[in-house]
Amino acid sequence: MTMSEAKEDPVKLHKEAGTLYDAGKYKEAEEIFLRTAELYHRGQNYFDSTSMLYKAGECAYALKKYDKAAEHFMKSADLSFQKGFDRFGVSALEYARDSYKAVNNKTKVKELEKKIKEVKEKLETSF
Repeated sequence: MTMSEAKEDPVKLHKEAGTLYDAGKYKEAEEIFLRTAELYHRGQNYFDSTSMLYKAGECAYALKKYDKAAEHFMKSADLSFQKGFDRFGVSALEYARDSYKAVNNKTKVKELEKKIKEVKEKLETSF
């Protein structure tokens, strides 16, 4: 494996980003989580891709970059719902809602609360 292939190994990048996140290096972790999400998506590993987008959102949230956090969480939610990971998608929507609350975007908060309620109701009736 060449050096560039090693750098592009999503599993290694996933671990590296997790280590940076645990060390509080959120900016660096966010960038690597986003790159890892892209690589997982390219490899059709959609669950890990949604998870990496979610983790990138957590990094942005920790950095108080709430608009960016909401963007990452919404991408995670959208992909989650496309691929049938509905419960994970709800969690991403809840975090996106919290991000919008942090910047006092009442319109988005209201929109997301409605969507969260609809999805939860759908999930309850599907079991």
